[in-house]
Amino acid sequence: MSLPRFSLLLLGGIILFVFIGSFFYSQSPYLLDKDSILLAPSSAHLFGTDRLGRDLLARVIEGGKVSIFIGVGSALIGSFIGLILGATAGYFRGNVDKSFVTIVDLFLTFPTFFLLLAMVSYINASPLVLIFIISITGWMTTARLIRSESFSIGQQPFIKILDIAKVSKTKILLKYYAPLLAPIFFVSFTFGVGGAILAESGLSFLGLGIVAPQMSWGTILSSGKEVVDIAWWVSFFPGLMIFFITLSLMNISNYLQQHTNKKELH
Repeated sequence: MSLPRFSLLLLGGIILFVFIGSFFYSQSPYLLDKDSILLAPSSAHLFGTDRLGRDLLARVIEGGKVSIFIGVGSALIGSFIGLILGATAGYFRGNVDKSFVTIVDLFLTFPTFFLLLAMVSYINASPLVLIFIISITGWMTTARLIRSESFSIGQQPFIKILDIAKVSKTKILLKYYAPLLAPIFFVSFTFGVGGAILAESGLSFLGLGIVAPQMSWGTILSSGKEVVDIAWWVSFFPGLMIFFITLSLMNISNYLQQHTNKKELH
């Protein structure tokens, strides 16, 4: 089995595990049990329990919904912003492109993660807030790639003919640019999902992410850092989920990028 196919199956398995697992596993992710504190994985609790006696498998399933929602939402919005701004700058050029470069340079002046930290520090985090913050701090790479490709598309003879024929600029962007830019958009989106999940996990690990009683893989991972020497499973299983989904998304993204490059060469 090829690596991209295995990664796709792994990603599909994780998504099914997260979104339908609660229908087959009836333990509550919120139920406190003082008699089941930090129990190791067993037939009663397959992933063990945490410091409050809550079932870890149920929490990993529930937290995965939030992590994937944040990852997909952030990547979708960030990639879309990058597509719109990059295509606009590459097509119109001139002052529009100069303004684009200035805005991108301004955002890139600050390291992305520190910009995330600064913004989250002043806002109570929630899934929607994190999606907004991660997306507006993660669109620059997509936008620069789209802008570069848009310059190349703009040199094509058929685009120049359309301009001479005074075809609507909006129609040119939507009908002719968008299909040619779609491969870059999907590569950026796939890559962005993994990056957003890691960003959310990093913020949650530092205590700046999702607020209880909501949970994500990052908050579950963070809750186990103080007991990792006596209860490895609390951090291990959410960390394993983050690793698997990020690895599969990176492999899929690399495959899409290689496939796109081959098509451009031909």
